Amino acid sequence: MFTGIIQSLGEVITREAKSGDLQFVIKTNFKSMDSVNLGDSIAMDGVCLTVTDIKADHVSVDVSVETVDKTTVGDWQVGKVLNLEPALTLQDQLGGHLVSGHVDAVGSCLSRTASARSEVFSFKIPADLDKFVAVKGSITINGTSLTVNTVEQGVLSVNLVPHTLEHTNLGELQAGDAVNVEIDTVARYVEKMLASQSV
Repeated sequence: MFTGIIQSLGEVITREAKSGDLQFVIKTNFKSMDSVNLGDSIAMDGVCLTVTDIKADHVSVDVSVETVDKTTVGDWQVGKVLNLEPALTLQDQLGGHLVSGHVDAVGSCLSRTASARSEVFSFKIPADLDKFVAVKGSITINGTSLTVNTVEQGVLSVNLVPHTLEHTNLGELQAGDAVNVEIDTVARYVEKMLASQSV
């Protein structure tokens, strides 16, 4: 599990095709690598990936065909900047919301508009995810926990404060850019429980 609070901006160093899958080496830029171990999970742009090798501050990760098909990972090229967050521990503060690192859909940035020192971003998501998104609820975009301002007919808006713009890759987004979207985990389970009661 993760919190959606980005702890580092990483960078894709290498990309290699491996028998249909992909393997990446990522420069992490974490303040310390002491707590990063083989087999650990790291959310990279919201995608939960497993560390398969560590060399200094570089980690290797393998990406399956399923993940390539359902996320933006297939578009990652050398030099791509990624939002990174190590897995949550029981000692960590839950500063954002519970994030699984399992991407629900690929959305797209529609617009960004200045609002005082912040910016309002609008994103297009699949319309069938609308029911999981609530105004003032949480949404994860590229691994970042954000508060929903509005949502209607597959379009949601969020406000990004200067800190978020500076310390995540969301500040680089332009209209048309693809993003990984994860709905609130709690909303997913509530919908499943309600559906089972109506059967």
